[in-house]
Amino acid sequence: MTDNTPQSPSSGPTPTYELPTQYAPAEVEGALYERWVERGYFEADAKSEKPAYTVVIPPPNVTGSLHLGHAFEHTLIDALTRRKRMQGYETLWQPGMDHAGIATQNVVERELAKEGKSRHDLGREAFVERVWQWKAESGGQIASQMQRLGEGLAWSRDRFTMDEGLSRAVQTIFKKLYDDELIYRAERIINWCPRCLTAISDIEVDYQDDDGELVSMQYGDGEDTIVVATTRAETMLGDTAVAVHPDDERYAHLIGKQIKLPLTDRSIPVVADTHVDPEFGTGAVKVTPAHDPNDFAIGQRHDLESIEVLDERGIITVHGPFLGLDRFEARSAIVAALRAEGRIVAEKRPYVHSVGHCSRCRTTLEPRLSMQWWVKVETLAKAAGDAVRDGRVTIHPADMAQRYFDWVDNLKDWCISRQLWWGHRIPVWHGPNGELVCVGPDDEPPTGEGWTQDTDVLDTWFSSGLWPFSTLGWPEQTPDLERFYPNSVLVTGYDLMFFWVARMMMFGLYAMDGRPPFRTIAFHGMVRDEFGKKMSKSFGNTVNPLDWMDTYGSDALRFTLAKGANPGIDVPIGEDWVQASRNFANKIWNAARFALMNGATVEGELPSVEKLSASDRWILSRLNKVVAAADAYYDDYQFAKLADALFHFAWDEVFDWYVELSKTAFIEGGEQAEVSARVLGEVLDVTLRLLHPIVPFLTDTLWTTLTGRESVVVAEWPKDSGFRDEAAEQEIELVQQVVTEVRRFRSEQGLQPAQKVPARLEFDGTALAPHDAAMRQLLRLQPEGEDFAATASLPVAGVTVSLDLSGTIDVAAERSRLAKDLAAAEKEKAQAEGKLGNEAFLAKAPDNVVDKIRTRLAKAGEDVVRIQAQLDKLPPR
Repeated sequence: MTDNTPQSPSSGPTPTYELPTQYAPAEVEGALYERWVERGYFEADAKSEKPAYTVVIPPPNVTGSLHLGHAFEHTLIDALTRRKRMQGYETLWQPGMDHAGIATQNVVERELAKEGKSRHDLGREAFVERVWQWKAESGGQIASQMQRLGEGLAWSRDRFTMDEGLSRAVQTIFKKLYDDELIYRAERIINWCPRCLTAISDIEVDYQDDDGELVSMQYGDGEDTIVVATTRAETMLGDTAVAVHPDDERYAHLIGKQIKLPLTDRSIPVVADTHVDPEFGTGAVKVTPAHDPNDFAIGQRHDLESIEVLDERGIITVHGPFLGLDRFEARSAIVAALRAEGRIVAEKRPYVHSVGHCSRCRTTLEPRLSMQWWVKVETLAKAAGDAVRDGRVTIHPADMAQRYFDWVDNLKDWCISRQLWWGHRIPVWHGPNGELVCVGPDDEPPTGEGWTQDTDVLDTWFSSGLWPFSTLGWPEQTPDLERFYPNSVLVTGYDLMFFWVARMMMFGLYAMDGRPPFRTIAFHGMVRDEFGKKMSKSFGNTVNPLDWMDTYGSDALRFTLAKGANPGIDVPIGEDWVQASRNFANKIWNAARFALMNGATVEGELPSVEKLSASDRWILSRLNKVVAAADAYYDDYQFAKLADALFHFAWDEVFDWYVELSKTAFIEGGEQAEVSARVLGEVLDVTLRLLHPIVPFLTDTLWTTLTGRESVVVAEWPKDSGFRDEAAEQEIELVQQVVTEVRRFRSEQGLQPAQKVPARLEFDGTALAPHDAAMRQLLRLQPEGEDFAATASLPVAGVTVSLDLSGTIDVAAERSRLAKDLAAAEKEKAQAEGKLGNEAFLAKAPDNVVDKIRTRLAKAGEDVVRIQAQLDKLPPR
């Protein structure tokens, strides 16, 4: 044991009221959260002299509601910020929501459709006003659901990606990028959604294997024949070349020639391009520059015409019998027409291949040539990579860094324009003679005949990429920006590494003079069902976290989520686990009631070490070790290990052992009872403070009752005082060994846990004699009477526990039962040994059969040893 004095909180008044017999979360959580908000616990002051700790919420969509993914991520952030607040930091957890361009526009358009209208019936200005109206009336319900979870957000600072301040930030950075020639307008192949009628960025494409068809078609005639294959036959109407590899001798005679394009009155050239793989298929590919990104690149190299044959809704636009057909109808019709001409060489159905779908509406996307706005990312992406490489930003867990580098080091220019009406409209005006003028927030747009603003809006990720600094008042140099930027940590799912994290890194470094938006990026995994399967409505395994909160309380859900949160690893969750966490909450409640009923207090200093019993010194030593472990786990974002350590310390060591060990002192009363009451108060106080960031409602209710103070939300975070007592820990470990072994024996004999048994405890020169009364209390052992006759003796850890079971069990019947079990186990063992000793059997038997017999032998051997030990503990006949 060290000479350090056990830690002690400042003194406070003795609590004046008792706890109800049961904890009812629904009766506590709502009113308690309102009290926290009213008292301003979650607000942050830029003028404070405390060290700053800042986290931004990954802004949920204004159309959204709380799902398990939100609850998981927000629980982790809330735990971090609550701890930092208790540690004395000026803590800002920044709230807000994303305007979610496509999703929100789709919601409002569906409402209009119910009225028999479209957005075009309203016009752009009226439609946008209708969306704002929808937001005011129906949007943002997730905020109240987040409050139910207990999230300590600075609600007075709530932001929206299209509010006035953030709109100013968007316009400012757009102009800055434009003036620096990092934003440009160009015609490129983009992912187009025929349902949402807008461009979709590469990272918003969901690829899945679809059943399609692979059709091989003959182009040209006679010696000028060439065969190409495609899964999108309808695009052949826009072919402007066939490409082959320049070294492919099969087609050397065709390079430079014109061949007939079927079903049209056009001829197209055969071009040589190294992009073509001569080993794949026929070694020849059709080139449709307006409808395929690779073909567009070939077209650029060979100065080919780009012919669009599909409009924005996926309808055929070229003249002829296919005009007006949907793309999928046209596919079948064109194959039929080619077949009629004898130009179909081969057809493969079904042909499973990867197809891109819109992540919003699931529609099959169409590669389409389109004039769009782009961000030139080369220098921005390099800066984002360098900030991690040079240590300005740390990625956690470290193995996620390579995935980040793989992305930013190979990032392509970012298409930022969307053909929507809801969103940040691109601040560029087009003049009558093709002029382009970019307008900043303080600039007057050009006026006069022929001047119009660009009709596109910006990708939602453009504005959310500014989130860490736009929410703090940028582009103005505000006190908040100076105080709370950069953010301390970003907690987010690894799935947002490309959507959001890389965008924030690029924009933060660019706008803030090389200062990254956060010091640490902590990636977590995805929430899955209890079998590890992705949650999806189509799988029927999604869970509404509000239902679980209604049934088990918010704390139970939070603790379950934290307990599964290993860095960067997906989190399985099932209702049984939430129920188990509810049981843990009840255990805490009941232990606190016991403590209060027995005078547990935090008033005054802890008694001197000399006055502490071994169990007191043991629990205080263990307490400080847990404080140290909790700090280490928090600093390493090891939430699962943190929750597990707190669970086992609270349930196993405090509630199952120390509370039970202290009962003897409370029964006997006197000075030792007063000492134990103070120690129990200390342990409960620190344990509740350690648990609070994850389990906020229950712990605040109990802590204020125990201490009589204002709130654990603003209590001081526990510190490791350095107090250790290894001797006491070893001593109590021996007590635990004795109690555990005797309990096991009692169970094997069929004794009920509460059934009392006469016993004699003999101590073989160990330090356990002072624990006689405690062990008897824990084991339900009565003092030996005059007619005591030991029928079983258990020597454990220097203590011999002799039991008189004559009045509790029929020894003869028990010996007979065990003898039968032993005979059966010995027979099983003998049979297994016989088979394994038979060389002829081993030569013929399959390996799996032999393995099963070896397992049976091992199990039978263990049973023989176990049953014989039980027999040996019984008295003789």
